[in-house]
Amino acid sequence: MTTQPLKFLPLAALLALAGCADTKPLQADLEALKSQVGKLQTEVGAVKASADAAASAASAAQTSANQAAQSASSAQSTANRALAAAQAAQSSIDATNVKIDRMFKKSPAKWHLAKRAHDGIHHHRHHKH
Repeated sequence: MTTQPLKFLPLAALLALAGCADTKPLQADLEALKSQVGKLQTEVGAVKASADAAASAASAAQTSANQAAQSASSAQSTANRALAAAQAAQSSIDATNVKIDRMFKKSPAKWHLAKRAHDGIHHHRHHKH
């Protein structure tokens, strides 16, 4: 039985030599894969940088939107106060007009005298010019 393993020794050596010859294309493929992995790592880094920049821009846009919303809210509040003040002023004007109307209804003769006096002064001023 010891002679049989010796018969296979040249075959094993031949296979080993054949295996060495076949590893050169595999090594070339391995080098190509390493190169591709390096390129992909560079591309992934660029994509990550781009994504980080986009996230930063989105954050800045959100901040601007929040500030715009605050400004709009403040402007609305100011407009509401201005409207309330205008309505109060209009109510005061309306109340004054009602009082004036009542006053002239109570004494139309005084109103006519006041109007004549006003018209006379107004008429007199035009004649001087």
